[in-house]
Amino acid sequence: MEMAELTALLTPDGLRLLDALPAVESADDVARTVTRLRREGHSPDLVSAVVTQSRLRTRATAKFGPFAQRMLFTRAGLEQATRLPIAARHAGRFRDAGIARVADLGCGIGGDALGLAGLGLEVTAVDADEVTAAIAAYNLAPFGEAVTVAHGTAEDADLADVDAVWLDPARRTSGHSETRRTRPEDWSPSLDWVLALAARLPAGIKLGPGLERDLVPDDVEAQWVSADGSTIELVLWSRALARPGVRRAALVVRGDEAHELTAAGDAPDEGVRAIGAFLHEPDGAVIRARLIGEVARSLDAGMLDEHIAYLTSDAALTSPFVSSFRVRETMPVKVPAINAALRAQGIGRLEIKKRGIDVDPAQFRKKLTLRGDAEATLILTRVGAERVAILADRVSR
Repeated sequence: MEMAELTALLTPDGLRLLDALPAVESADDVARTVTRLRREGHSPDLVSAVVTQSRLRTRATAKFGPFAQRMLFTRAGLEQATRLPIAARHAGRFRDAGIARVADLGCGIGGDALGLAGLGLEVTAVDADEVTAAIAAYNLAPFGEAVTVAHGTAEDADLADVDAVWLDPARRTSGHSETRRTRPEDWSPSLDWVLALAARLPAGIKLGPGLERDLVPDDVEAQWVSADGSTIELVLWSRALARPGVRRAALVVRGDEAHELTAAGDAPDEGVRAIGAFLHEPDGAVIRARLIGEVARSLDAGMLDEHIAYLTSDAALTSPFVSSFRVRETMPVKVPAINAALRAQGIGRLEIKKRGIDVDPAQFRKKLTLRGDAEATLILTRVGAERVAILADRVSR
């Protein structure tokens, strides 16, 4: 969004027009709505702003629920924003640590600040982009004087009166739509600056889940977070915000439920064993946190292969940290053998998963013959030097 569009939108008439629009979801909806609004005499800037915001509000419902319908967004800001339920969980850690005043440095559209302010904390929110800071101010306005929003850089923020900081360094090039990833030394602020601040003040640092592990300091808690099956972020917690004795954590959120696995460090893996009655796929947060061994021991399971994150067991156990499958049969990754098994069992609906081998599931599906009313999961993987296909039934997600 350009400043001219935001200026046109942030008027009583502009906001009323936005709130009165029906949902704008498809390209056809966009074309019809633009044509109608221009015919009614609205300016090009205002038409562009309200149509864009209507589309973004629809998409934002997945992250912000009903709150999305009174918020404003940029495309990049929505993509990078923390989901509100996750932000609320992070905010709870600040509250539980007795922290009252937080600086949100790199606040974006204000998603994390919403979580903090919603739990009664005082928030100073700062963003280096003028349009984004203005949108954050609008989104956080309902909290009144409890939240202050400023346009400026994290490096220049006045932290004299805060107890802790939340940092979300810009890890992509600047812009409100298409952006690309940058290196840690080029982040804004840089990772070195962020970590130096976290050594002085209690901090939560939101980063991408794929951050190189040798960049994680030894004296922080590293918490990988997944939501509904996708690993979405890594948070580094320092000083009073880091839990005693915890250096690795995997937080798994599915719907309204959350489960967490914690440890003092990377967990040693269990040994490799032959394919048993069950196969387990650890959640991505568990894999990133290197806590697969902890989950394996809870399931009386072992590794399918020492280099591949699948577990196998004979015990009829599962956990919130894995997706579990009951094994029907195994065979080589050869289309005739797999098709024979599919035909014999009348499988017409097939989920295909793969790990450790170079196969495109979508292309592989085209080679398969699917007929019948039964359904199953086909897992393509490697055990040692052998490529193995495992036909299974999903037990849990």
